[in-house]
This record gives sequence, structure tokens and C-alpha cells, in this order.
Amino acid sequence: MSIFESKNQLMKRIAVFTSGGDAPGMNAGVRAVVRSASRHGLHVYGIYRGYQGMIEGDIKRLEKEDVKNIIHRGGTILKTARSMDFMTQEGRQQAYDSLIAHDIEGVIAIGGNGTFTGADIFYKEHKIPFVGMPGTIDNDLFGTDYTIGFDTAINTAINAIDKIRDTADSHNRLFFIEVMGRHSGYIGLYTGIASGASGILIPEKENDTQHLIQTLKKGIKRKKLFSLVVVAEGDESGGAIQIANRIKEEFPLFETKVTIIGHLQRGGSPTGNDRILASRLGHAAVEALLDGKKNIMVGLVNNEIKQTPFKKCITQEKIPSKGLLDLAEILAMG
Repeated sequence: MSIFESKNQLMKRIAVFTSGGDAPGMNAGVRAVVRSASRHGLHVYGIYRGYQGMIEGDIKRLEKEDVKNIIHRGGTILKTARSMDFMTQEGRQQAYDSLIAHDIEGVIAIGGNGTFTGADIFYKEHKIPFVGMPGTIDNDLFGTDYTIGFDTAINTAINAIDKIRDTADSHNRLFFIEVMGRHSGYIGLYTGIASGASGILIPEKENDTQHLIQTLKKGIKRKKLFSLVVVAEGDESGGAIQIANRIKEEFPLFETKVTIIGHLQRGGSPTGNDRILASRLGHAAVEALLDGKKNIMVGLVNNEIKQTPFKKCITQEKIPSKGLLDLAEILAMG
């Protein structure tokens, strides 16, 4: 059977939506879904504004022409929103009614933990199959090595820190740079390693502020003139501002500065890696629906497509490897 031959002749209409925080590469994923589905003769509908749009019936047919020239765009053409209404049984019933009104038989959801939690509950109540694609800059979903948007987010942060390094070196300053990651330290860890940070503070490491103080003291003995410290917003010791204030108490002679990169990490044109990842996963999601799969996320593990049940994605914690954490510590000793 050709890869372009329809595997499930009974399925004719599917929908795709983006939900939760936007992530660069979501548009590339939508594009891949529409084009892959069209090869199978499927009609694709875009649900605008996530679950809230599903409830309100904000659903429109997507043709191949609708996804031209979007692969390079950040954000999401389908928009996104968080829906309190979908958390109620009445709201989910309205969402189901909207899907049935458009004869939609399967849904592809691009989002994160909250998106898949909603999809899992929705299937149990209404039996419409969902397949998920991991779209979140945090890279915190079990079942995939990388999530859509993560690579762009860390490259955005690295580019900013490279510029900060220039001024830190010129003025002999200690800079604290806060990156996103309320519950996950992947952005902080990868950004810190790639930018040559003297310290990396993330939620997965306890007592890292004390360790940072010791590292800075060693740097002073070596007459190190400036340092960069990357802080994940969800670190146990607080954000970059709180930690910088604490360090001032220990090192009153340090001139400390704080930069919060914030939502810059969500925006911008997706990197090549994110475009390719989203394209592969979009195609895989369509194939999974046609194979009769439901309540699963398609991810990339060891460069191979892997399917993981929503329940496992939601409940199983994904933490950075010890080897990567050790590497970060070794490289910070310079």
C-alpha cells in the first residue's frame, strides 16, 4: 500500500487545533496535517482558539492553499486560548456538539500537558479519537526527546545571552538571566550549557543556590572578572531577581544585573529543527488517526516516531539526565 493511500476509508473528516501556550513550529505542524490529510482524500477543519473555539463552533475548512507560506511563521494561525468552560461537563458537551455538527471523526491536538489532559477526558465521555502532537517550548512532555518550539526557544535565549556577555565582559559584572520554565528546567539547562554560563539554576536541582555561591567564590580566587548565571523562572530559590538579591548579600562588592528574557522565547520564526520536527509529527499524527489510534501522542525518540498514551505523557515526569546535569557543572568550572 502506498503511503498516500487511505488506510481508513471510513474516516473522511478530521480537525486540528492548537492549545495552551504558543510555540514556534505550530504552523509547520498544521501545514503538515493539512497536506498529509489531503493526500489521503480527507477533509481537514481548523478549530480556532483551542478548546474554547471548539465549544463556540469556531471551526472552518482548511484547504492546502490556506497553509501556504506559514511554515516560517511563529505563533499559530489557528490562535490559542485557555478554556475554563472546557473543564466542565457542560462545556465538553457543547464542544462535542460542535464537532458532530461538522461531521468530524477525529481530532489532532497540538499542545502540552493540559491539552492532552482535556483530550483524555473528552474521549472517555464522547469517544471521538484524539491524537496529540507535543507543542510546548518547555520540552517537558514524556514520550518525546524534543517538543515543538523548544529548539527555537533556546536559540532565542542563547542569542540574547551572547549579547549580554559582551556588556558583562566590558563592565566586569555578574548577570542573572531568567528564562522560562516554571516547572521544567530544560530551557535553562540547554541554554546555560550552550551559552557558557557559570551557573545554572533549575527546578530539578535542589540547593543549587548554595552551590552557585561556592562556584562564584572559586571564580573570585581565580580572578574571574565576570559571570553569567541562567535561572529558570521556577527554581526553588525564586526567580532571577530574588536570587540576585541574595547573592548581593554574600558578595556586596559584585555589581549584579538581572535580565528577564520572558516571552521573547515564545515568538519568532521557528528554527529548521522545529520546522522539520513539526512536519514529521504532523504527518505521523494523520497516519495514526487513519490507523485507528486514539488517546496517544506522537513524539520523536532516538530520531524515530513513537506513540505514547496520553495518560503516560500526563503522569510520567520527564527530567533531565544526570549526565547532562553533570556536564553543566563540569563546564561551569572554567
